[in-house]
Amino acid sequence: MRDLLKQIAEDNQIQIEKMEVMPEHIHLLISFRPSKSGSSVVKALKGRSAFLFFQNHPEIKQNKMWGGHLWSPSYYFGTVGNMSKEVVEKYINDQIYNTVRDGKPYPFPH
Repeated sequence: MRDLLKQIAEDNQIQIEKMEVMPEHIHLLISFRPSKSGSSVVKALKGRSAFLFFQNHPEIKQNKMWGGHLWSPSYYFGTVGNMSKEVVEKYINDQIYNTVRDGKPYPFPH
C-alpha cells in the first residue's frame, strides 16, 4: 500500500511528507498545489489505490472481503495551521509506537 500511494501521489503532483500505514487506516501528511482541492486529492489517493490493490489482489474483491470496498467513504482532512508541521509529523511518527496489544507491538505490514 505504501508503494501504491507513493506512485499515485507522484502521478498526481502530491508530495507525501509523512506516511504511517496502520492496520486499518493510514496517516498522511501531504502537500499539493493550491489549485487542487482536499477532496480531489483524497479521491485520487483512495480511488486509484483501491483500483490497483484489487487489480493485484482480485481474490479479496471476489470474496467480498470488506464488502467489496477497500476504503471507508469517510476521511479526515485538516490543514496545518493552528499547529506546526513538526507537531503533525511527530503525531504520525508516534502512531506506530502506540499500536500495542497485550504488551507487544501489533504486527502489521508497512
